[in-house]
Amino acid sequence: MPEVSRFYGIVIKIFYDDHNPPHFHAEYGEHEVLVTYFPHI
Repeated sequence: MPEVSRFYGIVIKIFYDDHNPPHFHAEYGEHEVLVTYFPHI
């Protein structure tokens, strides 16, 4: 999974061909969260 950003120990990753809805993964140490976002059209 490509790393998009890294700051204060938080790593943001996005899979470009991943499933819907649009989302990204954030990791901090052993913790991980999947964040779904709905862009305005």
